Amino acid sequence: MLFVWREALAGLRRNLTMSIAMVITTAISLGLLGAGLLAVRTIDRTEDLYYSLIAVQVSLDEPTSAEDPDCSTPVCRDLRAQLEGNPLVSSVEYESRDAAFARFQRIYAGQSILQLVRPQSLPATLRVTMNDPLRGTEIVDQFTGRPGVRIVVDQRSTVADLFSFLGSVRNLTFGLAIVQTLAALLLISNTIQLSAFTRRTEVGIMRLVGATRWYTQVPFLIEAVVTGVVGAVLATGGLVAAKAFFLDRVLSGRLLANTIPPIGMSDVLGYVGPVLVVVGAVIATATGYVTLRLYVRT
Repeated sequence: MLFVWREALAGLRRNLTMSIAMVITTAISLGLLGAGLLAVRTIDRTEDLYYSLIAVQVSLDEPTSAEDPDCSTPVCRDLRAQLEGNPLVSSVEYESRDAAFARFQRIYAGQSILQLVRPQSLPATLRVTMNDPLRGTEIVDQFTGRPGVRIVVDQRSTVADLFSFLGSVRNLTFGLAIVQTLAALLLISNTIQLSAFTRRTEVGIMRLVGATRWYTQVPFLIEAVVTGVVGAVLATGGLVAAKAFFLDRVLSGRLLANTIPPIGMSDVLGYVGPVLVVVGAVIATATGYVTLRLYVRT
């Protein structure tokens, strides 16, 4: 076994520049894959966050909004009872016109838009929390046009663009990772072929004295696995650095601080890192084995 490892390390030293290129390419491809995995995890958390806050807003018409501070008029009471009795609905909260204006003032405090908006501009609203946020459109269809209803809005539609953008980022990252992975596979294959060629004499002697084909091929597989694992470790380190020096600053900014959940170090080291190590080792082993079987006669 010691001989096998010695031969593997010797092969890496003989083809040092090719080995370095292979490690770097593998690290870049696995880094992009890791970024894609983090994007998927962040998108899932963002969806969970927003879906837990999303409601269907049943905005009431002008007469009801102006005359009903506590949903005591027959029109508002009847709408609320129908909503609370709907099996799709988890809870219903009433927000009067004055309460809506007070919330508007808190959200836009210090901004010039406050000078343009008056309480009369905002309707009273029944905020409906769904058991399943994906079925909010059913409430929209059922209550649109009812007496006392001005408009029904499913807030899920307001965050659809955000999820679409995040999904595009994820798909782009995975696309780049696939291209880089193909480049890494070709480099691993070429490196193994080159390593086998430079050691063809000594491998031939080993075969003549009775060494099995598998025994002579193991060092080449170890070379591939070592470069794959080292590339995965470098990729994980790159993701840690990107999180510390870039993502943390971006996600803590004023625009995104309360929009996208932060990425924790456990996400990188506890979730993505082990996946990248396993993927790097598996890809390198599979590529090395196929290359040896198809192109290298040792």
